[in-house]
Amino acid sequence: MVQLSRICFRKYGNFVDNLRLYARGGSGGMGLPRLGGRGGNGGDVWVVATKNITLKRIKDKYPHKRFVAGAGANSSVHALRGERGEDKEILAPVGITVTTDDGKVIGDLNADGDRLMVAKGGPGGSFHSGFEPRKGKAKHIRLDLKLIADLGLVGFPNAGKSSLLTALSNATPQIANYAFTTLKPEIGKLMYSDHKQISVADLPGLIEGAHMNKGMGHKFLKHVERTKQLLFVVDVCGFQLASKTPFRSAFEAVQLLTKELELYKEELVSKPALLVVNKMDLPDAEDKLAELTEQLQNPDEFCDLLPDDMIPKNYMTFRHVVPVSAANGFGMEHLKTCIRESIDEDAEMTSKATHQHRLQALRLHSLKHM
Repeated sequence: MVQLSRICFRKYGNFVDNLRLYARGGSGGMGLPRLGGRGGNGGDVWVVATKNITLKRIKDKYPHKRFVAGAGANSSVHALRGERGEDKEILAPVGITVTTDDGKVIGDLNADGDRLMVAKGGPGGSFHSGFEPRKGKAKHIRLDLKLIADLGLVGFPNAGKSSLLTALSNATPQIANYAFTTLKPEIGKLMYSDHKQISVADLPGLIEGAHMNKGMGHKFLKHVERTKQLLFVVDVCGFQLASKTPFRSAFEAVQLLTKELELYKEELVSKPALLVVNKMDLPDAEDKLAELTEQLQNPDEFCDLLPDDMIPKNYMTFRHVVPVSAANGFGMEHLKTCIRESIDEDAEMTSKATHQHRLQALRLHSLKHM
């Protein structure tokens, strides 16, 4: 059995996860009418995903948040075709979604080196334009950072998510180098003895109504979008956020978490998921776990405990339900194994799908050239 050797983690503060910028392509150069000369095109503005860059660094380095590409050179007797203007690059973190001001997605940058043009330069003056150049395109854009991790911990406050990450550590934590920052999360990196690494994001606790942007609302939920799998964490004995809020059992907590994800973006509940039932060291925990297990097997019979508008359209199907105690370490080794199995299963499926896609592309290529 592959054993987990250690987990590295880092807390982030002073975060920036959304930034509004102005981008303008360079103007084209003048044409030369008497010799039919063509002016150079203006440069373009690109957003480029780059390691070790944060949105805060962009904000600090460019306080005016203006990015303008170079103008194209005018046509002249010595150079009838003017040189093209210089492109402008905005170096941004990996995990960025670039949108217009009204929320339209221009594109995503998911890997180091990914590039996206956000403002095209104007064409140089030529015969067709009466040798008059045009200005470059200009627009305001938003860089929206969404966390990329293998696993995202999902749970209400006091479910024990942070304790769980700490309990998974059995060596001196080391600082992991992450280029992104979020809402003061704790980013864990599980490192196994065969050098396999699995990243885990402990994101801020949800509250009921998060989909309506209550509490941390969308600032939390958007970071769930790019985690490959979800790790639900619930208190086996249930919880009550405050004296004025209703008590919720572990089963109700699972369904409310599912509903919050569903109401924000329905496809989130189709992600592979594991359920961690925490605080098994508490009195009556075994009885509560047995009750939860029965309820999860027949959710329709028990959902009358919830308000109608908080019953999920689709119930989560968990690959593993793992009882643990972050306080005394019970179940931790089994949880590590289950996490590894689930991640490896997805990696194998992705590898097979990629292989099939390549084979199909080769067959189509061969048929075209027969």
